[in-house]
Amino acid sequence: MAYRHFEWIEKNAGLLGVLTAIMVSLGGLAEITPLFMQAHAVKAPAGVKPYDPLRLAGRDVYVREGCYLCHSQMIRSLRFETQRYGHFSTAAESVYDRPFQWGSKRTGPDLARVGGKYSDQWQRMHLMDPRSVVPESNMPSYAWLARNTIDIHDIQARMRVLRKLGDPYTDSDIDSATTALKGKTELDALIAYLQGLGIKNEPGGKARPPAETRVVSGNGRTEATP
Repeated sequence: MAYRHFEWIEKNAGLLGVLTAIMVSLGGLAEITPLFMQAHAVKAPAGVKPYDPLRLAGRDVYVREGCYLCHSQMIRSLRFETQRYGHFSTAAESVYDRPFQWGSKRTGPDLARVGGKYSDQWQRMHLMDPRSVVPESNMPSYAWLARNTIDIHDIQARMRVLRKLGDPYTDSDIDSATTALKGKTELDALIAYLQGLGIKNEPGGKARPPAETRVVSGNGRTEATP
């Protein structure tokens, strides 16, 4: 008997379309509404601050170059992931990320807690000539970033926009970009961004000490001392 009612609806294209739209709308609201409510409830944990001017510039480079297409920034709560990358990621860590860089693919390793794992020099060499430090790497070279200077006014404008979105930047923070970015290149900014990833978010809130770079005898290859 109930089937006859459904059959009548299916044969009436207009009614079927309206009812389908209503059900899709209800399903969408059920999915989206909790996300909006949760977004307001997520607060930045202690130690997680808005990006300083140099790291903000580096993050823009990271997004522009599509680094998220090969690197994730999301450590799942699985034992083999936490043993390799560190404590699992939480929503609060990405509270100042617009857009977030969780990613969905790992051609390269996860970078959620890469900050301090390698030295600045190692990161510089890896970005300029990846195979000089990781022979099997298929990552392209980003040596040209060392020739690109940072547009200070653009970063200050971005900070003002982020402040309107809720990031607690002060006028002093925005003015400090002039000094912080003077003479800096996009490569410097990207390294600063990478070195800041996750170092304040480990259990206990302690930053890892930076690694030292050593030369491996025989092939001149450099690695980071754990």
